[in-house]
Amino acid sequence: MTPVSVARIVSGGQTGADRAGLDAAIEAGWEYAGWCPAGGWAEDFLEPPGLLVPYPGLREAPSADPAVRTRLNVRDSHATLVIRATQLVSPGTDLTVQVARRLDRPCLVTEGSADEVRRWLAGLGHELTLNVAGPRESEQPGVYSVVRALLADLGKT
Repeated sequence: MTPVSVARIVSGGQTGADRAGLDAAIEAGWEYAGWCPAGGWAEDFLEPPGLLVPYPGLREAPSADPAVRTRLNVRDSHATLVIRATQLVSPGTDLTVQVARRLDRPCLVTEGSADEVRRWLAGLGHELTLNVAGPRESEQPGVYSVVRALLADLGKT
């Protein structure tokens, strides 16, 4: 197996792929960070301080608009890993990919192949800050489990 050199996971904390990134980082002993909307808002944390209680490593973006935190998380990472179903409509996920392209950051969009992700990460260097992104759980039910399993597999190497 190709070794993975992730030092930190960055995520916005939304339900689904983002949240799985945070939880997998904590489980693997990786540092985690990232920006969340002002007030710590997420689908399941509607009132302040929201996500900031269970995930104190997150920082509030200067706006409640999720697009602001998306841009900050892409900017503050070496690369972005997007896990999503191929035909899924997810405006926030699409924005993540667009921002990564605009900022000239490596971005892999995958349905969750560990081998594909391992090969991609191996070509990026060591001690990476990896932005983990994808749809909300309400947009793609089960995506949390897919991302969590993928990152747990990567954490074993």
